[in-house]
Amino acid sequence: MYGYDQNPGAQQQYAPQQPQQGYGQAPPLYPEPSPPSLADAVRAFTTGSLSAEDFQQIFATSKVYCPRGDTPGFLALHNTQHPVIPMFTTLKELRRYAGKESKYFVITGAEVIDLLPTGYGFVLDMEGDHRMVFDAKAVEQMVDFAMRRMYG
Repeated sequence: MYGYDQNPGAQQQYAPQQPQQGYGQAPPLYPEPSPPSLADAVRAFTTGSLSAEDFQQIFATSKVYCPRGDTPGFLALHNTQHPVIPMFTTLKELRRYAGKESKYFVITGAEVIDLLPTGYGFVLDMEGDHRMVFDAKAVEQMVDFAMRRMYG
């Protein structure tokens, strides 16, 4: 009847069950390596074990934490030789600088390069052990590198 064996002695065979996809699935045996965090990239770049190009590729896709005021936009420090904008690799670093209750926004490094006002630099992790300062000229070079990478 309709595909069932009417012989009571016959054994039904089932196809082996395929592993389920999604939630609860075992991780792959050889997971893809995750890219280094921005904080790791800063440490590697400041110690000379990471090239400028590799650093910029990591920076472009990483989250950057920026303190903010009551109006939209970057907060700039003008009490330096050239105006710079403080930015941080982690929320912990931002809190160390600006306090626990400080306001902030998060953008990617690529957005930083795109939105940073002309003539401004930025400093990563001002209070950190591996502080990095990018003056306005360095930012221009980062923009040029990004444009060459994007448009050839």
